[in-house]
Order: sequence, then C-alpha cells, then structure tokens
Amino acid sequence: MDRNQNISDLEARFQSLSAAEGLRLIAELFPGKVVFSTSLGQEDQVITQLIASHKLPIQIFSLDTGRLFPETLDLLSRTEAKYRTRIQVYYPTTSSVESLVSQIGINGFYESVENRKSCCFVRKVEPLKRALAGNEIWITGLRAEQSANRSDMKRIEWDASNEIIKYNPLMDWTYDQMIAYINENKIPYNSLHDQGFISIGCAPCTRAILPGEDARAGRWWWEDSKKECGLHAR
Repeated sequence: MDRNQNISDLEARFQSLSAAEGLRLIAELFPGKVVFSTSLGQEDQVITQLIASHKLPIQIFSLDTGRLFPETLDLLSRTEAKYRTRIQVYYPTTSSVESLVSQIGINGFYESVENRKSCCFVRKVEPLKRALAGNEIWITGLRAEQSANRSDMKRIEWDASNEIIKYNPLMDWTYDQMIAYINENKIPYNSLHDQGFISIGCAPCTRAILPGEDARAGRWWWEDSKKECGLHAR
C-alpha cells in the first residue's frame, strides 16, 4: 500500500474522532514517534491541556526564535508549572542568526518578503526540522478557520517539506468553540490575547488587529503576501 493510501485510510479513521480520542489513538499507533509543536497560541494551549490531562506519551516542544514577546515566554513557564511537564525548547543556531543579521540587519525583515522569509527560515523552519527529525507524526494546532491558506487542509495529511505525517486535531474547531473550551478548563493563555492580539508570533512581526480584521492580519502586516512563515508550507 502506498503512502497516499495509508494517509487516506488514517484520515478516514480519524474523521469521526474527537481531538482527545484522536490524540490518544495517534500515540498508540506510533509509539515514541509523535511530537507536538506549540507556539503557545490558544489552539496549542488546548492541545497541551489534552495531552497533559490524559497523560499521553507525546513529546511537546516549542521554538524560541529569540524575538518572542516576554508575555509568550511567561506563558511557557506558567504552562509547564500548571501541567507539571517540561516543554522542550529549540533555538536557532547562533552562527545562522549571526550570518543573517550581518546580511540583512537586525530588522531587515521589514525591507522585503525575501528578507522576512530568510529570517523565518533561520529562526523557525530550521529549528523545526531538527525537532521533527526521527519522528513520524507532527501534531499541530492548525484550524481551517484561521486563514484562507488553511481552509482546505485536512485533519491528517503528508507534509512534503518535512517528510512527516501532520495531524491537525482541531482542524474543524471554531474560534468560539476553542474559547469556550479554554474558559471551561481554566487553560492559561497569553495575556496579549486580551489586548487584541489574536495570532501571536515574534514581537517585531505581530500587532493587535482592528475590529473586523482577519485573525492573521496582525502578522507581517506590512506585506500583501500570504501570511505564512514557512512552517506549514503547502
């Protein structure tokens, strides 16, 4: 059976499962080969709570780009304390950051899309590849509602750029459903969300959104291109 058929079979099998049921099953099917990447966003906080509360054998990791908001790092600490777990943190390599800054400047990502994507690659994409190496399943907090680029993503799909199966347990969750779950389960979240920051990334590249704006409008707001950093390239 080829890879595409295997993934189609997995997608069909997981279609009717809740997020909690799906996480439990994926950990059983791929023991020791399942990792979850958290950016500490609201979606990711939901998944962290599900993994921790059900004591699932899934490694949680995060990427510290070196340009995160202090509020994000504070949330990382509070999350570890609440769930009594350690989130493995990956950093960009020093030599790569030094080379990048020497070429484009400390804030050169504002000058062109190419520069910004180079910064995202060094600070996020390359560390992600190290974190995913040797694993078979990559769990993410993607939701179809987040952006047009994600609206046609499936719950389970092949990520060609990282050569790994990606599992998106919250793909069909609405924003209201997510917020209700966070409130009901007293899940810690980034205080910036209460200040109009919906999608939170690096501090220099994120702003609060205005009423009626798309949730991703606050990311790389000076660009007209698709609001993606390369972690979830299609």
